[in-house]
Amino acid sequence: MSVIAHPSATLPVPTAEITRIEIDLLLEAIFRRYGYDFRDYMRETIDRRIEQFQDEYGITTLSEVLGRVLREPTLFFSLIAYFSINVTALFRDPFVYEALRRHVMPMLRTWPHTKIWDAGCATGEEVYSVAIMLFEEGLLGRTAIYATDINVSALETAKAGIYPLNIIQQGSRNYQESGAKSSFSDYYFAQQNAAIIDSRLRKNITFARHNLAMDASFGEMQVVICRNVLIYFNNDLQNHVLEMFWDSLENGGFLCLGDKETIAYTSVTDRFEVVDNKAKIYKKRVL
Repeated sequence: MSVIAHPSATLPVPTAEITRIEIDLLLEAIFRRYGYDFRDYMRETIDRRIEQFQDEYGITTLSEVLGRVLREPTLFFSLIAYFSINVTALFRDPFVYEALRRHVMPMLRTWPHTKIWDAGCATGEEVYSVAIMLFEEGLLGRTAIYATDINVSALETAKAGIYPLNIIQQGSRNYQESGAKSSFSDYYFAQQNAAIIDSRLRKNITFARHNLAMDASFGEMQVVICRNVLIYFNNDLQNHVLEMFWDSLENGGFLCLGDKETIAYTSVTDRFEVVDNKAKIYKKRVL
């Protein structure tokens, strides 16, 4: 008796398809083993970061990555550090801070107390930039800032508030372009080849690990800042996160996204009005 093989069993599977399946399995395993959900991150970014991880750790196959990540939590946390994007700078894109001073700061004065969520704060340069701006506007003393990120290592850097002098020098140039009201040297103390952010700026900031893909929202915020994070998510995850930000904001609250991001063609398009299109600042409508 002859046996007829299933057609798919006799056809070669392209290498790219095998790689896609292996990465799907890895992301599913991470979710089931550790509760971190990267399945809706942009696949091109994930693929590239896994390749970088393999090169750094000398792991030649995805199957070895899968097996070791499942059994070695330390290696897992090393891997997810590659998934978080820590491209940031003090007063990065100065025009954004100029727009925040012009459009948002006057409105914050109308609230007796202000809460700001900096989602995806990375190594902290952005949140300290916001704190400096609030200090200069006389608002820092009555503002609570929540700075969150998925990357624990990046959060430790942010908490310490210690940066190389080249970062401080670039930050000083950006600060001057943003509508500076003081000397940037007023906000840090130089120490050998590094600088420490002034403790006045740090005392109102709470740093915490938060996973935008899975964790709950923060409530009753006047401002949510999440710049250059959504570009690494697919459409479904972008909508999920934007819905979370909508829920987190009070009526009339402000959302600030990255310069390559927009709420256009998303689930919240009609629930915000544009405040500054270049700086990507939006205001929550009162519905």
